[in-house]
Amino acid sequence: MQFSKNHFFYILCQICVSISYFTKTAVANDRLSQYQVFNDSSGLVSAGQKFKLGFFTPGNSRKRYLGIWYNEIPAQTVVWVANRNSPLNDSSGILKIGNDGNLILQNLQGMIAWSTSIRNISTQAVVAQLLDSGNLILKYGSDGDSNENYIWQSFDQLSDTLLPGMKLGWDFRIGLNRYLKSWKSAEDPSPGEFTFGIAPGIFPQFFMRKGSIKEFRSGSYDFQLLNGTCIIPNPFFNPKFISSQEELYYAFDLYDDLSMSALSSTGTLQRYVWNNKSLVWNVLGTLPGDPCDNYNRCGPNAICTFNIIQPCTCLTGYVPKSPVGNNMFISSDGCTRKHPLNCPKNEGFIKITGTRIPDVLQFNIFSNISIEECQKECFKNCSCTAYSNGDSGGGDNGKCLLWYGDLLDLRRYPKYDHLSFHLRLTAEDLTSLSHSKRKLFMTVTVPVSLTCLMLIGVLYVLWRKQMYRRVVGKKLEPKYSVIRELELPTFEMNTIAEATNQFSDSNKIGEGGFGPVYKGQISTGQKIAVKRLSQDSKQGLSELKNEVILISKLQHRNLVRLLGCCIHGEERMLIYEFMPNKSLNNYIYDCATRKMLTWMRRFEIIVGIARGLLYLHRDSRLRIIHRDLKASNILLDSEMNPKISDFGIARAIREEQLLAKTTRVIGTHGYMAPEYVTNGLYSMKSDVFSFGVLLLEIVSGRKNRTFNHPDHDLNLLGHAWKLWSKGNVYQLIDELIEEPFPILEVERCIRIGLLCVQRRPEDRPTISSVVLMLDTKNIELPQPKQPAGFYTERCMDDPEDPESEKRPTNDVTVTFFEGR
Repeated sequence: MQFSKNHFFYILCQICVSISYFTKTAVANDRLSQYQVFNDSSGLVSAGQKFKLGFFTPGNSRKRYLGIWYNEIPAQTVVWVANRNSPLNDSSGILKIGNDGNLILQNLQGMIAWSTSIRNISTQAVVAQLLDSGNLILKYGSDGDSNENYIWQSFDQLSDTLLPGMKLGWDFRIGLNRYLKSWKSAEDPSPGEFTFGIAPGIFPQFFMRKGSIKEFRSGSYDFQLLNGTCIIPNPFFNPKFISSQEELYYAFDLYDDLSMSALSSTGTLQRYVWNNKSLVWNVLGTLPGDPCDNYNRCGPNAICTFNIIQPCTCLTGYVPKSPVGNNMFISSDGCTRKHPLNCPKNEGFIKITGTRIPDVLQFNIFSNISIEECQKECFKNCSCTAYSNGDSGGGDNGKCLLWYGDLLDLRRYPKYDHLSFHLRLTAEDLTSLSHSKRKLFMTVTVPVSLTCLMLIGVLYVLWRKQMYRRVVGKKLEPKYSVIRELELPTFEMNTIAEATNQFSDSNKIGEGGFGPVYKGQISTGQKIAVKRLSQDSKQGLSELKNEVILISKLQHRNLVRLLGCCIHGEERMLIYEFMPNKSLNNYIYDCATRKMLTWMRRFEIIVGIARGLLYLHRDSRLRIIHRDLKASNILLDSEMNPKISDFGIARAIREEQLLAKTTRVIGTHGYMAPEYVTNGLYSMKSDVFSFGVLLLEIVSGRKNRTFNHPDHDLNLLGHAWKLWSKGNVYQLIDELIEEPFPILEVERCIRIGLLCVQRRPEDRPTISSVVLMLDTKNIELPQPKQPAGFYTERCMDDPEDPESEKRPTNDVTVTFFEGR
């Protein structure tokens, strides 16, 4: 067949027109229509410019993926990936709507790498659109913008990221389970080992799994909240949990800030909030957040309590299966019954409060029965080990949950008294428990007040001997006789027991090397805190004596006040004023509570701590060095006024004495001055160093020892110095501090903090100078030098650190329990 020249040019033009038509792209547009082609150089951008759909290469990989990321954030943050399992080897990828109406990703050879794979799509025009929520949808073009009857949406095919508006959970109508799947690595977005989702059932629970192995459990949803993981509003996002016959899911809506959750390739779920000042994602929270978050951390029938010396304890009536040195520091085999059940003779139950209910593995459930009927149902079955009424709202009727066999994944949350279950005990256990309570209230032949006076006398003798050794035989002046006229009020044992509800777990607010701390209220209405010496605590006794000697007569608005003592048989207790807002530790490191601390409040706390320290160093009858100044030892009263507490390892020195030395270095890593850590030398400048660390932590909202930064290995002190040296100190300020705030005052505080943490004690100011610097704005401050403790240390409870046992630790500091 012959073609004329004109005919040839006509066909060529038609081909060009066809190519132009079929390769029309959607650059800077939010939609892709049929007969349009989306190639590697194209990109869909949502109408509000918030998200972009395009091709990307992660890290140092050479593979190409189709994904969605934030459009207006400098650092590319990918939130969804289409072809996770089928990467492209080059930039020849094409996205289009196929003849069957599905969205199709194919390579240059026409091989399909990914598709929406929806069946029976109507032949009418189909459109793909990227929404401002980050949702890529497929819909019929005639539906308009407001219709949400999508043919397909990326929000139903989650990757590793949960965005506002996404549903994490189940749509029972179509059998859809939406769950997060981690990347294999930062350079490989294919599905990794970890997943995070909701296990449906009568008591739904969140689980993180590594393969099929449970790594984390949130607790059970009981129509009010998630047991152990509260679903409550906060300043950044509004969470919600929906449970119905049709759907079961968790979602959240934003207020103002950008926020998302992402499951990392190493198995952590982190909540991020975008910081417009520093242009980085700040971590708002992490799961698992601590060792007790790890699933069944202590084994069956054992409770894990975070941030205490011995985190694993057996349930009442149980003993360790494999005791290691008579404790459970290492063993994860859990606990077994001390006495076997002898169903049902003389058996009973005790209520375990402030504890996440066990995992529901072997269980039974009854609806609409009372708590008494629930107990009877458990008694009927000899294998029933515990029961709980699932109504967290406090009603008498609810869902009766029965457990059989071992109780798994128990964690203590003393803050949440409504979390409880009833544990079955043998007759022997009940007898032993009853005997312990009777022993607690046995009368003693020596009156309490006389016993307390005898203790004071013994302490006075010990003090005189100690001071005699210190002054090498010099005569003691009256001002050094601490106990000379000590009049410490005494409390009766039954008064303290009644005030603390018989020392119930629900009243327990802390734990230290000396023993537990309980809150209470005496008959006058005054609220108290009771520090109860554990009978097997050898170290705690000396610290308790030390505290009585040093602070029994100290009176200052920024020091916690000792109200009296209680001595009863083997019991030794100190009674303090109760601080309703607990410790500063509960506020400055928690993203949900840091926003409550305005700059004015933070500055008042800083000044209050400095004035309390000034009183100890200069104005009290004794010159006292605290030696363990940190956030958890700063208690806050009802008006958020700071009060320095815990004088268990404090030391008094003579007025003319500037320096002391000890062979027993105890304190808290991250707060101890370098000369104290290395040589055991302590002075008032040691406290100044600790104050400087605490000041920088209050300003930044970060903890010195656990601070980490992607660009360096410096701790908070090193990071602060680096920013100061570069003139970028503004970046150290906590992004959650509500604006506007006096930037010059904040920068001045940072400078004071850096001066306090200087390496050489002589380069640090005295606390009186610090107070003057804080109170007077027109004083010229010295230029700080590079601080001490520049690099990040390994955590001293890190099991992989061979030196951790050799490091000094603080065995006596109270740590307040906090639920997640």
